[in-house]
Amino acid sequence: MTTEKILTRDPAETEAAGVAFAKTLVPGDFVALFGEIGAGKTAFVRGAVSYLSPGTRVQSPTYTIVNEYPGKIPVFHFDMYRISDDDSLYGIGFDDYLERRGICFAEWSENIGPWLPEDYISVYIEKDAAHPDMRTIRIRRNAAGSRKESL
Repeated sequence: MTTEKILTRDPAETEAAGVAFAKTLVPGDFVALFGEIGAGKTAFVRGAVSYLSPGTRVQSPTYTIVNEYPGKIPVFHFDMYRISDDDSLYGIGFDDYLERRGICFAEWSENIGPWLPEDYISVYIEKDAAHPDMRTIRIRRNAAGSRKESL
């Protein structure tokens, strides 16, 4: 398991961190995002999607639960804030998205801990209380199985 730490000073740098991170992803990767409201999860995803699906407008999937972005590799952007059990996950077709071998980003992954895939990447984004625009981003690759061997 490897961990990377990134410090950003504003939303543009958080998006740039997302771009750099996206360059390391492969089809089938699952990115579990953690952080309080306003931490910058969507900004990070917006940066990643700008690389994976250029020209795509990215919004938080708060009310739609999942947004799908086209590209050579499809990107699925989940908001798990309102997900509380396996019935809720089943209802949005969670397993179907995983089987499509796109790249999945799941905000509020703390709500789906028991259902996270075995191979996933954790992205923790924390606000800095003293500096409102600064963020600490920790990326942990929890790879096992086939993904571990490709790293």
